[in-house]
Amino acid sequence: MLTIDLRGRNALVTGASRGIGRAIAAQLAEAGARVAAHYSTHAIAPADFPGQVQAFQADLASPGQARDLFRRVAREFSGLDILVNNAGFALDSPLELDDDRWLADWQGIMAVNLTACGILCREAVRHFQGRGGGRIINIASRAAFRGDVPAYLAYAASKGGVVSLTRSLARGFGKDNIQAFVIAPGFTRTQMAQQFIDLHGEDLVLKDIALERLTEPGDIAPTVAFLASGLADHATGSTIDINAASYVH
Repeated sequence: MLTIDLRGRNALVTGASRGIGRAIAAQLAEAGARVAAHYSTHAIAPADFPGQVQAFQADLASPGQARDLFRRVAREFSGLDILVNNAGFALDSPLELDDDRWLADWQGIMAVNLTACGILCREAVRHFQGRGGGRIINIASRAAFRGDVPAYLAYAASKGGVVSLTRSLARGFGKDNIQAFVIAPGFTRTQMAQQFIDLHGEDLVLKDIALERLTEPGDIAPTVAFLASGLADHATGSTIDINAASYVH
């Protein structure tokens, strides 16, 4: 029986206060990792998690706070081995909005979903190079590959950038024993997905998948733990689709 053992490893998971990030943080902690669980506005109670979890606050829309988050965790944990970039959000931002509002939506989504991810990846690479390696797991979306509805142009574009970023890291730093992976979920039962469902209806979501139920955060977290373990290092640069066959490529 395959057992994921992350004892002795330190991980940072962004956007860990709820949804997919919360499930990932719990899974890594249950496997024995010491986990820095990042949040922005929804505070985290470490006692609600198994194992060793410590909460860290930062507004990832601020480049300085994104950079300082990694450095603060690395300092307090005496090093990091795993980075999971999960934090992200989407807005219903139709093209009919006035110019300033549409542009503000675009810039806000890019700041958190892509720019902060890039900053944290840069910090991770430089840190891992001094520690003999490490693993980066970036949460993208099926929207990076199949696109999204017009009101979610910025979200799809940001996640496409995450995929290209991750592939470049894998190609550029493999010789430093740094592996980078993408997880591309489809619709997952989270608060962010619920906002879309409320606007467009759950039938639109369910008819698009091949399975009987919507994907849950707990369906994604075990794959992240597997990639973090080192058992799949030769898959570096790859994307794993967890979308109930709603997009297969």
